[in-house]
Amino acid sequence: MTIAPDLVAQILRLHAAEKWRVGTIAGQLHVHRDTVRRVLALNGAPVPSSPLRPSRIDVFRPFLLETLAKFPTLTAARLYVMVGQRGYVGSGEHFRHLIAAMRPRPSAEAYLRLRTLPGEQAQVDWAHFGHLPIGRARRPLMAFVMVLSHSRMIFLRFFLDARMDSFLRGHVEAFAALGLARVLLYDNLKSAVLERQGDAIRFNSGLLALAGHYRFEPRPVAVARGNEKGRVERSIRYIRDSFFAARAFTDLADLNAQARAWCQGQAADRRWPQDHRLSVRQAFEAERANLLALPQHEFALGERVPVTVGKTPYVRFDLNDYSVPHTHVRRTLTVLADESSVRILDGAAELARHARCWDSGQQIEDDTHVQRLVDHKRAARAHRACDRLAQAAPASAVLLQRAAVRGDNLGSITATLMRLLERWGAAALQAAITEALARGVPHPNAVRLALERAREAAGQPPPVALLLPEHVARRDAPVRAHKLSSYDRKPNPKESTDE
Repeated sequence: MTIAPDLVAQILRLHAAEKWRVGTIAGQLHVHRDTVRRVLALNGAPVPSSPLRPSRIDVFRPFLLETLAKFPTLTAARLYVMVGQRGYVGSGEHFRHLIAAMRPRPSAEAYLRLRTLPGEQAQVDWAHFGHLPIGRARRPLMAFVMVLSHSRMIFLRFFLDARMDSFLRGHVEAFAALGLARVLLYDNLKSAVLERQGDAIRFNSGLLALAGHYRFEPRPVAVARGNEKGRVERSIRYIRDSFFAARAFTDLADLNAQARAWCQGQAADRRWPQDHRLSVRQAFEAERANLLALPQHEFALGERVPVTVGKTPYVRFDLNDYSVPHTHVRRTLTVLADESSVRILDGAAELARHARCWDSGQQIEDDTHVQRLVDHKRAARAHRACDRLAQAAPASAVLLQRAAVRGDNLGSITATLMRLLERWGAAALQAAITEALARGVPHPNAVRLALERAREAAGQPPPVALLLPEHVARRDAPVRAHKLSSYDRKPNPKESTDE
């Protein structure tokens, strides 16, 4: 800390001319005693040393220094208990201050300034930038950052998650924007390193597939050695301060468009740390020739997730439901998703494609899927109605056949006959249909007139329609008696297979 020149002059005058003691000068000028001693020592003024008063801790000092030399991180609370068992009676708060002065300080570590060759290395990391509300969902806003270690050129891309498919997509887009370095340096994040025991490293299989496609070497830094990838760490701090602070944007696409413009503009025009006469853009143009060429074929991207279809024709993916054809219920399918679309596959065949929804609890439907299910349900109901009519009134099958020849609407005829069945019963409907067929009029109106004539002839009141559930109404269907002649046949002893 720098001491003001006027304060230095005042301390020297009071000590030399007025003969004030160090404590008096410190008390009157409202500074620390050590500040007064430092001023006097730097200016050659002799400072009489005051004898140290004896302290209760003096007897225990050798024991404490020896213990702290063996266990430097041992807490003051534990040391206080240990010296208390050996006879120390001082206060715990004062003891804590004494231990702070005795505790050994680790020596400061010096770091070499790392220089990399052009095109040799890039550094990669994730950075968390809060959350982004989308409807009822609250998505994490994650930044994928890649920095070329030589030129310091930055690639920045925001995602709404930190999943493996986003991690790989960030690489592919960064390679297209910056180029491909020979070595990519990572922290020990799960997207890169699944497990590590010393020098034994188990990489994420997705990252290995990407490295095999682009022919680069993934290299994790040593554990607790963040300084080895300091260039991406400083770039993330630079992004927070110079780009993201007070940044306004409408959605993720707008934010990424602004990030691209910033990387190609302000970030590229900053001074190059190795030579302030050049910009990062100029250093990058010089480095570009040393970067590896990209392969001809693109890397296959997309999140692939197995999903199970329940009894409704929807699959659940990332907090939302997406429709599938009703023919694939109770099946296991595959979702292949990226930022913009969700594809649903059955093996290699694509069943459905939807725009991806980043909200939560939404139901995304294809109108054709819903309409086909409705049509299927209607056809099934019509088929069940025909079966029930055929069982209750067998003559209805003949009426429907003749009506089809005439070109009448079979669905409307079936619905009318079902209402007549529910109102008049199976026996009356069978007799009325037989009469209508005998008159040569295969139409529900003729059946209805026959039912009314039969009722008036019997002197009965009009029937009251009973709306019964389907499983109860089904009991009104006639039961065909089984022939019992097969039971009357006597068994032939020669056919016996008893052994």
